[in-house]
Amino acid sequence: MKSILLFLLFLSISSLATAQDSIPEVKTTNWASWGGRVSFLFNQSAFNDDWQGGGVTNVSGNLGISYDIQYKRKKLSWDTKLISDFGLSQVKDQRYLRKTTDRLELNSILGNQINQSYWNYSTIFNFRSQFISGYEFFTEEETGADGVTRTIQKRRETSGGFSPSYFQLGLGFLWKKSKNFNFNIAPATTRLITVSSSFTDVDFNDPDAVDDYTPFFGGVEANKTSRWEVGASFRGYTKFEVAKNIQMENVISLYSDYLADPENIDIDYNLNLFLKVNKYISGNFEFQAIYDDNTTRGFQIRQVIGLGFKYDLGERPTKKA
Repeated sequence: MKSILLFLLFLSISSLATAQDSIPEVKTTNWASWGGRVSFLFNQSAFNDDWQGGGVTNVSGNLGISYDIQYKRKKLSWDTKLISDFGLSQVKDQRYLRKTTDRLELNSILGNQINQSYWNYSTIFNFRSQFISGYEFFTEEETGADGVTRTIQKRRETSGGFSPSYFQLGLGFLWKKSKNFNFNIAPATTRLITVSSSFTDVDFNDPDAVDDYTPFFGGVEANKTSRWEVGASFRGYTKFEVAKNIQMENVISLYSDYLADPENIDIDYNLNLFLKVNKYISGNFEFQAIYDDNTTRGFQIRQVIGLGFKYDLGERPTKKA
């Protein structure tokens, strides 16, 4: 992992020092555009008591909102993207609703073009969190007043609304050929992780409680509500058409903490496939892989496949020559 980050740093800085990528002069120097889309995915299955083929009655829905704002004035550019996804499912005989997806993310990059090249001095901001609490589900056997032992479904809160939240601010260089092909490298990046005290409170007088505490949420320590880091970050973005009416989007984010185990690089990779059926019907495949050894020793994987309703909020460009 460390060698990959060093290679990316070397490649980017070397390109910055030697690049003479001239871009054509454009008459339109000031412009802005904004737009996005709303998608709703719905799934339902039902089986009566006589059905012998197997299956469980269930219903689920997922709402996604994506919105982009882009602004350019002479050599100054500002790109902001909001991504939100939320979904719930209810399965027959389960006591609780379950989240299928819960994501809120804001990315914003401010760039100042260097000469007539694709390179920009940049400031990047990232916010990442979730809307509602997450739970661990389990069952326990309990004996009632009638003396009968029953299996009871229970849950334990493992995260909260906007807890944890991740804030990241970095200074560096942006290489931007277009809004669909760019990457940013920020060797001076600070990251703040915040979490509710209800998940980190530990009684230091209880040795067992201290031993059992695991610093989840990016390594926030016991009896603390935040963790501050300083490091380097890399973010790459591509979007292109792989076939008619099918677009692929790739986003990769890397982060290394200078203050603690810089060789352990955090990875956040997103792959999105968008299928356009018609103006209102669309399909999508989303895959996300996160690696953060301060949270868990392994990859966190999320996958969403769906076909549903889509409504374009509309891209509204404004230009000033």
